[in-house]
Amino acid sequence: MSRILPVAATAALTLALAAGSVAAQDFRALARQDLQSAHDQLAANHPAPVVPGQASETFRAWLDRGLQDAMSKVGQADSGSSHAYLLRYYAAGFRDSNIVIRPSYETPADRFAASNWAGLATGWRNGEYVVTYVQPGVRGLPPVGAVVTECNTTPIEQFARAKLDLWEGDLNTEAGRINTAPYLLWNRNNPFASGVPSTCKFRVGRRERDYEMRPQLATATPANLEAAYRATLYTPGPNPLSIETVNGRPWINVHSFADTAGWDAFNAQLEGQLAAVRGPQGFVLDLRGGSGASNLGSTARGYGVLNRLWTSEFTQSRQPAGGDFTYRATPGNRQWYAEVIGRMQQDARFVYEAPQVIEQTQAILAAFDTALAAGQTSFNQPQAATAADPAAANPVQGPVVVLVDAGCSGGCLDTLDLLSRLPNVRIAGTTTAPDSIFIEQTVTRLPSTYADLSYGHKAWTSRQRGNNQPFIPGQGLTYTGSAVDETAVRTWVGSLFGG
Repeated sequence: MSRILPVAATAALTLALAAGSVAAQDFRALARQDLQSAHDQLAANHPAPVVPGQASETFRAWLDRGLQDAMSKVGQADSGSSHAYLLRYYAAGFRDSNIVIRPSYETPADRFAASNWAGLATGWRNGEYVVTYVQPGVRGLPPVGAVVTECNTTPIEQFARAKLDLWEGDLNTEAGRINTAPYLLWNRNNPFASGVPSTCKFRVGRRERDYEMRPQLATATPANLEAAYRATLYTPGPNPLSIETVNGRPWINVHSFADTAGWDAFNAQLEGQLAAVRGPQGFVLDLRGGSGASNLGSTARGYGVLNRLWTSEFTQSRQPAGGDFTYRATPGNRQWYAEVIGRMQQDARFVYEAPQVIEQTQAILAAFDTALAAGQTSFNQPQAATAADPAAANPVQGPVVVLVDAGCSGGCLDTLDLLSRLPNVRIAGTTTAPDSIFIEQTVTRLPSTYADLSYGHKAWTSRQRGNNQPFIPGQGLTYTGSAVDETAVRTWVGSLFGG
């Protein structure tokens, strides 16, 4: 189903929210309808019920209980924002980064949104919430570097859990802590959580001091909020794919795995500089912010970069074993694969470049037909074996530093699965996002048309990287400085090469 909200629906929602013309009970009804639909789709088609393990137990435990929990809060869903937050809450409760419900009208700028704030932002640094930004001209606020210890007399861990966990992200993960930290003291129009606190206690040096958090409605502008966010979290620029020279060695930026990132031009640029990239000086592969859905397309783009850097013959000789995938045999899942094949066959370029993918998907569809005819609830399908030459030569002469952060997710993680097996490669930076073993995300529009449900379509039961396991840089390879101080980041990376 299309991921794009029709223009008329977008305009209608925008006008309704702005004018307040949509009755509160309409949003409540929409929330009930969308929650029930999401539950029913997951119950009918998600692969968790047919595979063993903790990931499946977590899914089964939340599926009905979480629905009841979310339904009990529907009475407060009296706006488009609260509708979106309640759906996000239900999806996040599965503790599976590949189960997501997001507004269909959401834009990248929404990450900077807030209706009110106290004029500062915080970041997650070394296990604490630290002030990262103070709005110029706002007085009486703690300085940058101050540590929040409590708000409204509530210990900050308890306060953060109530304010951020499930509503903004998964605080059980390091990436979830990092990515939600800027919102700790903001009012993000979430009626289910507190807004701007009245007072907070901060540790400045060795002393603690109470500060009044005065709402700063006049300064809660998109420009100010974006500046606060960008002063806290690394945010890729408008050109996510590029190659530059830093400290005398190639620095290859891959900050997105999206279809629209500009891959043709980037791959041509990369191929034109391979001789220099592969030299003895080594190179940096910067994957910070490299978000991408957990699907074949996103992974293929990452593997395409590595195949160019090292040659496909060499990467295939180091590629992690695929093992088995488990599919849940339902008519809905079978229909999804049939539609996927149809889209593949309608894309002339895909037919030319990836006929083997179409062939493999057709084999999966045939396995669905066999399983459904036999009354099976599931079936296993091994990943097609790739011919590998163990004697393939490594063309990369120098050391390689792969730079990652909490923004690396989906296809970025699959790319790291291969990178971590290549010689002279070190993974550095900060802990990445995790992802579940339920991959190959499918997206459906929920009945309201204002939200999309995304979930993993198959289970990679034999994946070598465990369920919800991120990549954590090893000793001496963890960056502890400011994530947005690019000069400091590049200086630190240079030190890993001995210079």
